[in-house]
Amino acid sequence: MTPMTPLRQRMIQDMQIRNLSPRTIECYTYHVGCFAKHFGRSPDSLGMEEVRAYQVYLVREKQASWSSFNQAVCALRFLYGVTLRKSWPVVQIPFAKRPKKLPVVLGPDEVQRLLACAKPLKPRVLLTTIYAAGLRLEEATHLEVRDIDSARMLLRVACGKGSKERLVPLSPRLLDELRAYWKVVRPARWLFPGGTPDRPISDTTVQKSCKRAAREAGITKHVSPHVLRHSYATGLMELGVDLLTISRLLGHCSFSTTLIYLHVRRPHLEGTVSPLDLLPVDQCPRFAEPAPLPSPAPSWREAGFQPIVPSPVPRTGVAPLVPESKETARPRPRRARRGRTDRPESAEPAA
Repeated sequence: MTPMTPLRQRMIQDMQIRNLSPRTIECYTYHVGCFAKHFGRSPDSLGMEEVRAYQVYLVREKQASWSSFNQAVCALRFLYGVTLRKSWPVVQIPFAKRPKKLPVVLGPDEVQRLLACAKPLKPRVLLTTIYAAGLRLEEATHLEVRDIDSARMLLRVACGKGSKERLVPLSPRLLDELRAYWKVVRPARWLFPGGTPDRPISDTTVQKSCKRAAREAGITKHVSPHVLRHSYATGLMELGVDLLTISRLLGHCSFSTTLIYLHVRRPHLEGTVSPLDLLPVDQCPRFAEPAPLPSPAPSWREAGFQPIVPSPVPRTGVAPLVPESKETARPRPRRARRGRTDRPESAEPAA
């Protein structure tokens, strides 16, 4: 195992002092390690130009996603702004613009087919929990047995984003699924344990099971466990739940994040009428068949006309309009050469 450098140890201590989550600490140290490995030098000997060159490398060569790019920016800003305390402002390290894309949402029939094809038992119940409570993948994998409050029908989410806890309603159907699951697996601490009982199930295992179930269910959309969270929020909105309640159930820090589900709400879209549908049927524009092309005009030979040959134009210093033929061409007078005079052929040269 590679020994930890003093700089790496100091950066981890700075993050622990600020009570950053273990996932954030792992993410920041990973990106700083990739940054140092790219140049083969310690980050404390690198500056703003190297940071810019590394960002260009992430975009052009590695083709990193906007989320991975911004994670690297956050890690470098923390390193140079907090741990190293550089004099140059870290705000000069720019973030990538987040693309404004609508979330992928599954309908009720698609969700039912997906969960029916999910195997084995543990990933299937975990995916059901994500859809029933609108959890993030990390929140679902880190659920503990004690987080289930069947007396008050609540589910405690202790590992929320930003280390924020929240309570979400516990579906009676989900409670029946969890009780049947507990009788088979008998989990001790983690509700969904991994390969060893002391650790929760890995995110990769759940993601692979979700993609495999989507293929078997014949779903062509890009499906991930997070799509079930989007489907949960969209389903609540279609049931008439207000946006503020949905935002609290999802654990959103900003209310504007929840507004994106307004664009995928089906009743809202179905109530919109196109102005074309309001026009009378007889006044709707129709695509007429194209008129036949006119027949080509006959040539002058087919029309019985004879070509008119212009008469030759005398040479007056202007070129004729029609090139002269050998029969119509006039003989050109010879011009005397400079420095010589025309003499009769019989004349003898002077003595």
